[in-house]
Amino acid sequence: MRSIVRFAFLMALAIPFAQILSAQSSPNQTPSTQPSTSSSQSATVGQGQQTPSLTQQQITVQERIRMRREQRKQQAIHDTYSHRYDVYLGMGYLRFTPGKYLQRVTMYAWDTGLTRYYNLRLGLTADVRGYYGTPFIYPNPNPTNGAVTRPAISQYDFLIGPTYRLMLRPRYALSARALGGYAMGNFTGDTNGFGRICYSGSNCYLWPDGGTYAVTGSLLGEYNVSPVMALRLGVNDFVTGFGSAMQNSVGFTGGVVLRFGKQ
Repeated sequence: MRSIVRFAFLMALAIPFAQILSAQSSPNQTPSTQPSTSSSQSATVGQGQQTPSLTQQQITVQERIRMRREQRKQQAIHDTYSHRYDVYLGMGYLRFTPGKYLQRVTMYAWDTGLTRYYNLRLGLTADVRGYYGTPFIYPNPNPTNGAVTRPAISQYDFLIGPTYRLMLRPRYALSARALGGYAMGNFTGDTNGFGRICYSGSNCYLWPDGGTYAVTGSLLGEYNVSPVMALRLGVNDFVTGFGSAMQNSVGFTGGVVLRFGKQ
C-alpha cells in the first residue's frame, strides 16, 4: 500500500516538472527555425540580384564584340588606304562645244594619272588625258568649205591638283578632286587645209588651234576589289578657254586604280 502511495506522490511531482521543461525547451526551438527562414530570404535576395549581373555581363560581351569589329574595320581601312601612291588608267566621255556656232559633240578619251598621298585622305594628283570627237559642221556659203562637215578634232590636257577622300570604308571610298593646268586643242588638222572653216570674215565654225587653261572638278567613287586594286568611276565638270571664250563641259571618267608603296 505504501509503495502505491509513493508512486502516486512521485507522479504528482513529475507532471509539473515535465511541463516546466517543455515550456523551457519551446523558446529554444524558435531560433532553430529562424535561420531557415533567413536562409531562404537570403537565397531569394541572391537570386534577385543575379539577373542584373547577367544583363550587365551580356552588355559587356556585346560591347567587346562591337569593339573587335570596329578594330577589324579600322585595320582594313588602314591596310587599303595607307599606300603612298595610286596609279590609274581608264577612259572618259565629255560633251564639248567645238566652236561658237556649233552644237555640242561627244568626245571620247583615255585618261591616266598618278596620285601621291600624304596621309589616308589627302593626296596630290598629276593627270594626263586626250579627247577625240567628230563635230558636225553646218553647210556654209562657200561650197568648197561646206564640203567638210565631219572633221576629226582632238584635245590634250595636262593637269595637277589635290585629291581628298571624303569617305573611307573597307569596301569603297568617295573622293573629291580639283585639277588645273594646260589644254592643247587641235581643231583644224582634219579640215583638208580649210582651217577653221570660216564663212564670213572672222565668223568661223571651229575654235582656233592652240593652248589655253583647263580646270576640272570631279567627284570619284571607288570600289575595292582588293587592298591594292580598285574600280573607279567619276563625274566631272571640265572648263576650258579656247577662242577667248569659256567652254563648260560635263562628262565622266572610269578605270582601274592600282595602289603601291605602304606608308
